[in-house]
Amino acid sequence: MTHDATTAAGRAPGAAAGSTKTLLTCGVVAGPLYVVVVVLQILTRDGFDISRHPASMLSNGGQGWIQIANFVVSGLLFVACATGLHRVLGPAARPGGTWGPRLIGAFGAGMLGAATFSADPADGFPPGTPTGPPTTMSWPAAVHFLVAGIAFLALVAACFVFARRFGATGRRAWAAFSGVTGATFLASWSLIFALQGSRPANVAFALAIALALAWASLLAAHHRTPTGARVKPSGTTGAQPQ
Repeated sequence: MTHDATTAAGRAPGAAAGSTKTLLTCGVVAGPLYVVVVVLQILTRDGFDISRHPASMLSNGGQGWIQIANFVVSGLLFVACATGLHRVLGPAARPGGTWGPRLIGAFGAGMLGAATFSADPADGFPPGTPTGPPTTMSWPAAVHFLVAGIAFLALVAACFVFARRFGATGRRAWAAFSGVTGATFLASWSLIFALQGSRPANVAFALAIALALAWASLLAAHHRTPTGARVKPSGTTGAQPQ
């Protein structure tokens, strides 16, 4: 019957195929790509200290084009992933079928905005910049932090939207992973405001970003896998989503 041939996510088994699978593969690549490029810059760029400088400040200096390109490529990959998630889930996959992909797409768009408007040099980076916090902020930097904030909020919301969706379909491990990721990100983000200048708080936030990006890429990989490969054996004829 039609009901038995369709999963609770509102799609037939193996629906993530062809161009849709390619779009989801973009999401699988996006998170690790961004993290690896940032880590390589942390290790090689003079004067940069992740405990003092946010990764967005890597957009400054002679090699700033690397981080700008990282924002652009990763952002485009996440926007493509959002399109793939929308195709796989569709509005029938409630809860989360509509807003989950939209929020992932908003996060990707925020990365594109962060590439367009760069943060100001500050606290000794790039080399030659006065140490200490800046006394003024340029309008591009203000826009950068605005779009970054919107992107972070979208990513946190996506974690909770998908946590609810996974919980509703009985995927307790995925629900917990999604919820913990969102809560961890939100808590660490709050700490950098509450403990301004705290090096441990800055490092914790950087790690939380890496965790959230890993979650987003694993989410894409999960939905890229044909539905039938994620179905637990059961005594019923209807496929039960995991």
